Amino acid sequence: MQSNDARLLLHAAVPTLAAAVVAVGVSAVVAGAHGVVGAVVGAALVLLVMGSGLVVLQRTAKSLPQLFQMMGLMLYAVQILLVVVFMAIFKDTTLFNTRAFAFTLLATVLVWIAAQTHGHMKAKILYVNPDSADTSKAEAAGSPT
Repeated sequence: MQSNDARLLLHAAVPTLAAAVVAVGVSAVVAGAHGVVGAVVGAALVLLVMGSGLVVLQRTAKSLPQLFQMMGLMLYAVQILLVVVFMAIFKDTTLFNTRAFAFTLLATVLVWIAAQTHGHMKAKILYVNPDSADTSKAEAAGSPT
């Protein structure tokens, strides 16, 4: 993973973890131990799904840049589908408070998206490889023989 990729992941994960800590605290006060478990499960699901999605998207951008936009759209659809499947499996669970889970899931997803957007806006990622421009100038200015 390149430094830009790690930085983007870090800029999205840290605020999400902070929001998760707040959600766990609120869930503990409002719903007790089951609320804490629900908030932890919701935050872990968001960090796992969104973090792995960002890693997959960055690897796709490096190896197949022409598929980047399509892969991003497909990735968000798959992420939503995974969360929906998880919610369908655990909709009637007594392991955790489902309201605490749902509110934590919503809050951490929104924080992740906002932080990832902010990170991309602030990142100074080159759109053109500067080495390729120097190479083409050197070839054009080569010695005539």
